[in-house]
Amino acid sequence: MKISIINGSPKLGKSTSELIVEYLTPLISKNNSIEVFNTNTTALNEGQLSGIICSDTIIFAFPLYVDSIPSNLLRLLIGLEKRQFPSQNIMVYCVVNNGFFEGKQNHIAVKQIKSWCAINHLIWGQGIGIGAGEMLPFLKDIPLGHGPNKNIGNAIKQLSFNILTRQGGEDLFISPNWPRFLWKVQSSLFVWYPRAKSNGLKKSRLFEQVQKNYLDNIKQLEQKGKKQ
Repeated sequence: MKISIINGSPKLGKSTSELIVEYLTPLISKNNSIEVFNTNTTALNEGQLSGIICSDTIIFAFPLYVDSIPSNLLRLLIGLEKRQFPSQNIMVYCVVNNGFFEGKQNHIAVKQIKSWCAINHLIWGQGIGIGAGEMLPFLKDIPLGHGPNKNIGNAIKQLSFNILTRQGGEDLFISPNWPRFLWKVQSSLFVWYPRAKSNGLKKSRLFEQVQKNYLDNIKQLEQKGKKQ
């Protein structure tokens, strides 16, 4: 079976999507031909696009961007849609990760891939939505299916089985096996605050809009009270 895996992350360096591809590939590689395509630099050439549309299975792994798919992956989807797939017996799967704790936040992006699949008359397999994606690189030394990686391990295992047997499955939306309040503290201290600092932002700037919205709401309530 020929399998094409599309890494839809726009990042040039290591990404959570790349880690997910690394998790999945060994589980589906036996007796199969697998090629991974990265969309984070230039557009794929004609030979690469032809290779994808001639696959038996296509798997998309990408991060959520504004509740949707990233623009670099959208460009690829449009490019593939302009071509005629030689077979309508192609299975399509996707794994979407986001920075929110809840995996359900990925449901719109999964529906978008599912719609693209229907437009091209391909066979929808399954979608996996993973929450707290920024947490996964910190847990890469913990085996899948254990500790905080229990849920993602079970989901990847089920996905790999469906891929190997060429069958569909229920879309799954999961969060890590970790308390939400701890994730919130740790992600702020080790991901979002350092990332803001590296981009020249102070921590206080992150809360400016929240504070502004709060003060605006208070002002509106006061004005409403005066009118009454």
